[in-house]
Order: sequence, then C-alpha cells, then structure tokens
Amino acid sequence: MDIRIGHGYDVHALADGLRLVLGGIEIAHTKGCIAHSDGDVAIHAICDALLGALALGDIGKLFPDSSDEFKDIDSKILLRRVADMISERGYAISNVDCTIAMQRPRLRPHIDSMRAALADVMGIGIDRVSVKATTTEHLGFEGREEGVSATAVVLLIKQ
Repeated sequence: MDIRIGHGYDVHALADGLRLVLGGIEIAHTKGCIAHSDGDVAIHAICDALLGALALGDIGKLFPDSSDEFKDIDSKILLRRVADMISERGYAISNVDCTIAMQRPRLRPHIDSMRAALADVMGIGIDRVSVKATTTEHLGFEGREEGVSATAVVLLIKQ
C-alpha cells in the first residue's frame, strides 16, 4: 500500500476590523487576518500538508500572494484545487487533522461547522476531518492576540 503523510503550518497577523475566516467559515470577532487571500490559516495549513505529502511544493508556490488572481480569494477555492490535484495523481485523502491556536474568540462552538465545510470542499466524510482549537495560555503572539496559527497533518492513500 502506498501511503503518504504531509504536514502543514501557517500563520497570519490579526488586525482590528477585518474578517476572521477559519476552517472555511466566517467567525464573528473584532479582529481578522491580514492576508492577500481571506487569510484562512486552517485551510492554508491543510493545503500545505496535502501538497507536501506528494512533494508538490507549497501554497505560496501554487497560489503566490504576488498574483492579483488570488487577491481576496476564498481559500476554499484553493483547497478544492489542491484536493483535485491529489485525486488527479491517483491518491485519496484518508484523513485530515488540524489544530488552530489563538487566544480569542473561543472556537469550540464553531468546530463542527468547520469540519463540515472542510469535508465538503475536499469531498470526504466529516468523520475523516478533525479540527481542534487551543489557546496558548496568553503566551506568544497567539496569546497576545497578535496573530493566529494552524498546523495540519494529512494521510493520503494511493487508489
């Protein structure tokens, strides 16, 4: 059996008055991500994990922030494109595990909606998508509410 594991990581600074989009959904908050796209760190980390599993580079290589084509783009579009690339190469997404780190807002009430949105975009069952949230106990840039980070791990299986 040919299996591949990928890992991804993304960070964005937060600023007042911007939209906060995480895991494919918009969350009401006073701050949002400073980014060329919608700044969805969860999706960006998942994209990097998927791309890394097949040694296809990273999200910045495929969707550069220097391109007007990707200005303010919904990151779900990027994730769909990456999922299609995985499928075109004969692999299936077995599972995705993503952790988002930020102090506020509390993300627990939004986890199930994120899982559903991500599963839908990738074309896999919700039981194959894990999203977890953590604070950093007021430590680091996440704890000071200066930014948000996400990590992701994926498993791909050759069909």
